[in-house]
Amino acid sequence: MKRGKKWPMLLLSLMLTASLAACGGKSSTQDTQTPEKTTDNTTAQTNDTKKDSDEKVELSFWSLGTTNYEELGKEYTKEHPNVTIKFQNTSDQTAHHNNLTTALSAGSGAPDIFMLEIGFMERFIGAEDKFYNLNDLGAKDIAGNYLDWKWKQGSSKDGSFQIGLPTDIGPTVVYYRTDLAETAGLPTEPDAFGKEIDTWDKFAAVAKQFKDKTGKPFADLTDLVYNGIRDQSEGEIYFSKEDGSFIGDKNPQVKKAFDFTVKGIQEGWIGNTLLWSPEWGQATNDGGFDVMLGPAWMAGNIKSNGPDSSGKWRITQLPEGAGNWGGSFLTLPKQGKHSKEAYEFISWLDDKENQLESFKTKGLMPSIPALYTDEAFTGFKDDFFGGQATAVEYGKAAQRVKPVYYGPLHDQVDTFFKDALKNVLEKKADPAKEWDAAIEKAKTLAARS
Repeated sequence: MKRGKKWPMLLLSLMLTASLAACGGKSSTQDTQTPEKTTDNTTAQTNDTKKDSDEKVELSFWSLGTTNYEELGKEYTKEHPNVTIKFQNTSDQTAHHNNLTTALSAGSGAPDIFMLEIGFMERFIGAEDKFYNLNDLGAKDIAGNYLDWKWKQGSSKDGSFQIGLPTDIGPTVVYYRTDLAETAGLPTEPDAFGKEIDTWDKFAAVAKQFKDKTGKPFADLTDLVYNGIRDQSEGEIYFSKEDGSFIGDKNPQVKKAFDFTVKGIQEGWIGNTLLWSPEWGQATNDGGFDVMLGPAWMAGNIKSNGPDSSGKWRITQLPEGAGNWGGSFLTLPKQGKHSKEAYEFISWLDDKENQLESFKTKGLMPSIPALYTDEAFTGFKDDFFGGQATAVEYGKAAQRVKPVYYGPLHDQVDTFFKDALKNVLEKKADPAKEWDAAIEKAKTLAARS
């Protein structure tokens, strides 16, 4: 079924579960008193009635995870005295998006500003009647400031509708430990280490040599290895963007990701731990594996899980390209009555200077490529990663990402393949049978939806 504007599409995907991101903190609500902006946004075209300059305007903002948006909101308030921004923050992605689904279905209760995570984009992108088109508010004039693939993630197929402004991104890189690399006779500098594994065939060969020399797995776990190759798909992963049909069995990159991960299991160079488990965290700290394939925000997890490993990690590029995991958009549901003021705020919050500040304070990787050559960005060095200019590696990865279509059922189908690999790892199940079973489950799910 082609993507349309009908609201029932949202209800069909209510059970969508997005991949976990590096989010933390307790849910909170904070009021920030903010002054009214004194400059006019001449490009904004809204249905709002004209407001007197001293009229009080309250903007509700549902944010997600760990950001510095409340702090930036306080800065904004100093110059815009008659706007109040009421923040409601949560770290539960599923609940966050389900709450919006409920509000939009009920016709009331949605905020002025909603932070939409990319894993849930397909649930909402077709419901154009429920969101302000940011192109009508001036977004089309700043589209060129952002990564093209990131901007397109929030666009309708013809580009006429823009649901949100891009915030952070999650380009995938290779995190590796220099102490273990040195033990295995591998180079430790990022460029040299990257050249040793710059194709997936070379990665597998190095991984087997590492396992033979050290007795330890080269890569941490199956899910992240599979993700690394899966996300290098050309445009689509499991579902067709054109008609929504299941195409995972025809996508060679999905089969490549599955077979490559099976190879790692059978040769013993992929660890037997679960993502987000205590065992995985302990192995991160203790040197239980050498490499982790993950997005930019994964650095926060490595730091929190591996405090004793500070200074031993470095970052290099993924073989044969890069993928993207995570990242958000700032959207304006039409239930909000102050679209002009809301757009003025989010366009300020999401500009070059504030994306740089969000990166420095909270590690949110910018979606504005002009920053990737800005000295304020490239000069940022991280002591945990041995003083490496980590921003440079993230910037390289971001520009290697190709946009992919997920589809509303992506996470459910992805679980079928992850479970199949788990069965191969833990139960020594036949890979061919597990592949066929995952494909059958995916087709059945797609047919019912």
